[in-house]
Amino acid sequence: MRLGVLLCDDVAAELQVAHGNYRDMFSALFNDYSKHITLVFYRVIDGEYPKDPDECDAYITSGSQFGANDGFVWIGHLLAFIEKLYEEKKPFVGICFGHQLMAKALGGEVVTSGRGWGIGVNSYAVKKKIDWMKGAGSTVSLVVSHQDQISQLPPEAEVLSGSDFCPYAMIRINTYFLGIQGHPEFTKNYVKDLMTARQPLYSAEAYEKGINSLSQPVDDKLVVSWIVRFLDTALTNSQT
Repeated sequence: MRLGVLLCDDVAAELQVAHGNYRDMFSALFNDYSKHITLVFYRVIDGEYPKDPDECDAYITSGSQFGANDGFVWIGHLLAFIEKLYEEKKPFVGICFGHQLMAKALGGEVVTSGRGWGIGVNSYAVKKKIDWMKGAGSTVSLVVSHQDQISQLPPEAEVLSGSDFCPYAMIRINTYFLGIQGHPEFTKNYVKDLMTARQPLYSAEAYEKGINSLSQPVDDKLVVSWIVRFLDTALTNSQT
């Protein structure tokens, strides 16, 4: 499988020495599947796209410091590309910013949440188990870093996991679009350093809670296995 990774930002320069850039994080995330998946990177933040969506079998986004409602030209282009992928039934996984863009592109709404920042490890109730969610329990936990959230689902979306803080943490639209608010590609060490660098953005209570939450286990390996099986299933369905 050729999986196109749509890069929507860069890790802050001061954090790249210890943690690498988003390209490195996604390469590490899919390392166990390297015999099955070839990653192809596109810097969409710089206007770099495949010449044709069929260059890859499926696509996934990185996160971003930017918001789905920011009026940058490159974000508008990415929204249009996501719409095109949907129209062509090309399997797609939106991570954090991409999760929100996916919802907005297909008729949903995204807002800056009145609940404040989601940082550290967040846990979500599993609302629905699909066949490709092998090993799913009653909850799933990932590291997060977001202020915006989906406030209104697009048509045909179904919620796979959520919480009171983030009701739409994982959603599926039809059988070939998947959105995940959390970051399976982030390590807890990276999120700790990211929170420290961004500490002035948070309340003291939110920062302390976020730092303390990092002692909890995360399900990054489980979630990446879901992503791989989701993509395999979506590709199989598209060929039948």
